[in-house]
Amino acid sequence: MTDDLSREIILDHYQNPRNHGRLEHPTLANRGHNPLCGDEVELSLGIDDEHIQDIAFTGRGCSISQASASMMTEVVKGQTVDDADAAVQRFTERMTDRKPAATELEEELDALQGVKKYPARVKCALLPWTTLRESLALFRHREPVAVAGEDDFNCADAP
Repeated sequence: MTDDLSREIILDHYQNPRNHGRLEHPTLANRGHNPLCGDEVELSLGIDDEHIQDIAFTGRGCSISQASASMMTEVVKGQTVDDADAAVQRFTERMTDRKPAATELEEELDALQGVKKYPARVKCALLPWTTLRESLALFRHREPVAVAGEDDFNCADAP
């Protein structure tokens, strides 16, 4: 991908972010912060039956971190938690030069490959993905919610 096209894609996602905002009733929300540059991202996810039904982000920071968040939401929306985790792994490996090939769904992410020329900016591109990885780990390790009456109600206690 040419540098000009890569810049255009990043700028488009920065100026016209996809899935920007907060979900009204998320399954979980999580924040990520890069203290070195001040980038921040907040993800809210709606997960149902192990599928990311909806995802949104807010944040502030450089065009790379915000564009990466926009791209990430497009890639993982509708995927299973496991597939989203695998997408995070693939993107992280690509950004750290450990894996060359992208899936068709992730081709637009190639625009972020030019960031690798500037090692300090790689963390900007990875921030939303790292935050998603942490969010998915939180989802997997959440405490099950007891349904009222299920565990707290004994039939013998009924009047």
